[in-house]
Amino acid sequence: MTPTALLADPGDEVTALDHAADPSRSVIRAFVYVLDPTPGQIEALRSHCGAQRFAYNWALSQVKANLDQRTAERSYGVPDAELTPSMSWSAYSLRKHWNTVKNDVTINSETGQPWWPENSKEAYSSGLANCAAALSNWSDARSGKRTGSMGFPRFRSKRALLSCRFTTGSFGLVTAGGDRRHVQLPRIGAIRTGESTRKLARKAIAGSARIRSATLSYRRGRWQVSFSVEITLPVRALPPAAADPGSVVGVDVGVKHLAVLSTGEKIENPKHARKHAKRLRRLGRRACRRVGPDRRTGRQPSRRWLRTQDQIRAVHTRIAAGRRDHLHKLTTRLVRDFDTVVVEDLNIAGMTRSGGAYKRGLNRALQDAGLAEIRRQLTYKTEWTGTGLHVADRWCPSSKTCSNCQVVKANLPLNVRVFTCDACGFRADRDHNAALNLAALAAVVDGGASSASCGRDVKDARQKPTIRPAARRADGIAAGTPPSGGDRGNPDTHAECTKRRSV
Repeated sequence: MTPTALLADPGDEVTALDHAADPSRSVIRAFVYVLDPTPGQIEALRSHCGAQRFAYNWALSQVKANLDQRTAERSYGVPDAELTPSMSWSAYSLRKHWNTVKNDVTINSETGQPWWPENSKEAYSSGLANCAAALSNWSDARSGKRTGSMGFPRFRSKRALLSCRFTTGSFGLVTAGGDRRHVQLPRIGAIRTGESTRKLARKAIAGSARIRSATLSYRRGRWQVSFSVEITLPVRALPPAAADPGSVVGVDVGVKHLAVLSTGEKIENPKHARKHAKRLRRLGRRACRRVGPDRRTGRQPSRRWLRTQDQIRAVHTRIAAGRRDHLHKLTTRLVRDFDTVVVEDLNIAGMTRSGGAYKRGLNRALQDAGLAEIRRQLTYKTEWTGTGLHVADRWCPSSKTCSNCQVVKANLPLNVRVFTCDACGFRADRDHNAALNLAALAAVVDGGASSASCGRDVKDARQKPTIRPAARRADGIAAGTPPSGGDRGNPDTHAECTKRRSV
């Protein structure tokens, strides 16, 4: 007797989502569950992931052979009209070609029979679709339709990430008899999960969620399945807990404090990787003393080496899980307690790209903090909850600008942790001062500006020193504008500060 499952039906129309009574919208969310498969199911999972890799490599080899053949013919002066016909690499064309040759390319050398029926057809379809997407991205990058540079797709080895995607077939949640600990996958059957699936099951039974696809993967030593779900969210999924309905918060992220809010609150940096660095070093030295694999001689690793690698993988899993949990709690609280969140547009990849041994510690700390993950989570959580999100311009001098009189300092090294305004004497923590400036940008954007670009005038002034920026600035600022006449600085600012000090 097969268990009854709440299965996905991609062909059905979204009726429950379209006829919702309250004003709502549909978003795509992922529900990830760790699996607890049996030894037989593990073999089936690996077989499906290997089938996807085989289909991907087969399709890529066919396209590459066609392109190489046409390139060789051009080198011999063959006219374009007489070249070998080009091969279409759309997912439909690759799938059609695969169906005609799959009985010939999947022959088992021992039995002489094709092995493709052992796996679901979705394993091969997903591999072909991934190859078509990779080739399309490469072509768009060459033609200029896609920004950035991208090389030709590479073949996937057996050491690559094990993954397989299901879009059709009987997959979903097992709900027979109130079961909340099993999921259904095509050709594999019901697999026990490591946690309850009741959160998604309740939404699916109520008609507010529809499972679109399931992605199987092996990450950090554990099998997991990720369901792509189209779910209905109300206008404000998380009602604000703040008393002020128009509350605005500026968030300045950093290394010493993970985030400093404009309200004065400072969120400490947990430094997850640093806490486990000693154990990782010890396990690394232990692995060096074990007999590891050698690809040149074909030597197999010892069991002690494999056991040590499992311990290292477990430590990295704990670090990633702790960092992810802390960031999710922080971003969820921000979008729940405030109506508008203002963050900076930081180039984290550029900040950690160079420096060598002199900057290695700072680069490691920046990567451990996960600053880019904060903005990524805020981007989709504010969209879900209806909270406003403003991203300040990358050139905005939020740390150098005085939040009291808007005068910009010339230099502010990182070792100076207290901001002191040279014009009005205002003193504050540099991170709190930056958070206050970020919060003030929300009023500028809401007042009619297109984006929070407080530093755009600074960038323009660096490029054109003859144009004075619109913001009030003190002498010697990085904008490069010399003081006009005999007066120094902004006369209005100095007069205002002198009057304030005299009082």
